[in-house]
Amino acid sequence: MCVSLLWLSGCAAVPGTTTAVVAGRTVEYVQAGQGAPVVVFENGLGATLDWWAKVWPEAVAETRALVYHRAGYGRSDASPQPREGAQVVHELRSLLRARQLPPPYVLVGHSLGGLYMQLYARQYPAEVAALVLVDSTHPDQVKGAGNPDHWPAWLKAVFKATTSDTAQQELAALDATGEQVSQLPVDPSIPVWVLSALRATGAPSALAEDAERKRAAIAQLYPGSTQVWVDSGHGIPLEKPEAVVSAVREAVRAARDARDVQKVQ
Repeated sequence: MCVSLLWLSGCAAVPGTTTAVVAGRTVEYVQAGQGAPVVVFENGLGATLDWWAKVWPEAVAETRALVYHRAGYGRSDASPQPREGAQVVHELRSLLRARQLPPPYVLVGHSLGGLYMQLYARQYPAEVAALVLVDSTHPDQVKGAGNPDHWPAWLKAVFKATTSDTAQQELAALDATGEQVSQLPVDPSIPVWVLSALRATGAPSALAEDAERKRAAIAQLYPGSTQVWVDSGHGIPLEKPEAVVSAVREAVRAARDARDVQKVQ
């Protein structure tokens, strides 16, 4: 998560959006492409699936893919359940099962979506073929200087005025989500790509410095991961979609290579 997210917006649409009722709740999603593994995209805080519009065509040319709106975004019904990561992961898994999309998946998450995908990979490593973190939120993002209690009053006001109730609930639950991630081990067999923004801006200096330290530390959470510093702001999927496409292709290739090895064995 980065406060610069508040001033960025998608400029294109992902075609083919539809809805399905999953566990009694309407969920908006797009599913396209052919083949395996399935690539699953997770949005950042306050973001819509259109953030992936520049990445989507290349992803579905490579394999099957799914992008969706979490509860309370787009045409997806809000949920009365807490907006902690464990609930988000549960709802995503329910959608994937309902769409009959088999694991293992290549999970791709931007910003807060990256934290949710980290939790998915740690909770259910057997269901994950690879992980692509796009300027992901760190599990400790809202500790220390990143704590929203330390934000200047103007930033708190802007966030409250420009984000939905759901986004505010997700931010309030972010520390709990981070704890859920930190309490689970990393599976070293899952390849991880970490895309990090070189030009993330939009925050006061103390908050920005704290965010930079945590951005650099993401790769340290995953020994052996591939970290790519991208000449972009926080909105990498919009500003430098080719970086995301490249990482997704590499992740899909790694997943297929691992599958082929298992077949031989």
